[in-house]
Amino acid sequence: MYKNILVPIALDDERDTASAMDIARILKSEGGTITALHVIEALPSYVAQYLSAEQLNNRQGETETLLKSELGGVTDIKPVVITGHSGNSIVDYATDHDFDCIVVASHRPGLQDYFLGSTAARVVRHAPCAVHVLR
Repeated sequence: MYKNILVPIALDDERDTASAMDIARILKSEGGTITALHVIEALPSYVAQYLSAEQLNNRQGETETLLKSELGGVTDIKPVVITGHSGNSIVDYATDHDFDCIVVASHRPGLQDYFLGSTAARVVRHAPCAVHVLR
């Protein structure tokens, strides 16, 4: 059982968020916490320079609203949205916030994953804690 569980959520994918949350609830010890994390991919600087701070904040706010909607209004899961490279940001967030388990959904690896690497594969290789992968 784990006290502090991180569940990365890809809002643009068709992964099963509900199953990941169900597994996290099973793995959570009494008094533990679950955090749902979505990483907004950082915009290239040549694009970001043309956007106002208000537009960037709106992007963050809209994504937070979408994440809360994806979670279905549950109150026992903390939604968090950050910006960065998904694989690295998940590992960094888990390290910085002392998570002891990550529950991540994955797809069946294809040829492109052997050259580029999927987010789940990167998390498994570099996470500072236990990782539970769902397929």
